[in-house]
Amino acid sequence: MNRVYDDERLAGAYERGNEMPEASLRAWVELIASYVRRSSPSIVEIGSGTGVFSAAMARGIAGSEVTGVDASEAMLAEARRHHPHPAVRYLSGEADAVPAAVGVFDLAMLSRVIHHIPDRARAARELVRVLRVGGRVIVRTTFRERLDALVYDYWPRLRTIDERRFPGEEEAVADFVSAGLALDEVTSFAQPVAASLAEYHAKLVGRPQSKFTHLTDEEFHQGLARLEAAAWSEASDNPRPVLERYDVAVFSRS
Repeated sequence: MNRVYDDERLAGAYERGNEMPEASLRAWVELIASYVRRSSPSIVEIGSGTGVFSAAMARGIAGSEVTGVDASEAMLAEARRHHPHPAVRYLSGEADAVPAAVGVFDLAMLSRVIHHIPDRARAARELVRVLRVGGRVIVRTTFRERLDALVYDYWPRLRTIDERRFPGEEEAVADFVSAGLALDEVTSFAQPVAASLAEYHAKLVGRPQSKFTHLTDEEFHQGLARLEAAAWSEASDNPRPVLERYDVAVFSRS
């Protein structure tokens, strides 16, 4: 998996810059819970980062036990510091080497992580190993053909970069299906991540996403200035929430 998040500065910035309004986080957890087939499920989050989703799933899915797995010790430290929960444990591991026995999970969650996994088919085979029969995999990402994040309006070169980094829907689905998973559906879901452009600007000042490491300092600050100007312009009108849309692919283990 991409090791950029081993950087302690980026791990700290990720926690501060990727916070989500509680209502939006609850909406995402409700969507995730709708795919759970068992009561009191055992859940694994691959690439759990700073633990936002792991802790939210533990809070919002009754009786759940969550294992957050991440390859970055810096991210795990942030998760244990900011998102501890009695039903969550955070473990070091890779997408293709999950620290778990065979057939112990009902649900595997991969949020904004598949573009960091060098061998998705191998990772999918590992998910088949650790999932129970009837278990599900939820992939939260943006497929290459639907890159529509607001950041591209202010850092247009990021779109070109992400077109190389992110898989298309067909190839990603093929990787998971080749491992023996069945595709249930691909849907789309959007929720607010900031109340205004000004709040969105404040979240991005610390370069909290790995994509920004592909830009020079000059490119980053030029884009940040464009976003700040737009935020100032919006302030004179009625600020509107900033939405982020993601593709959600759901697979089942037979």
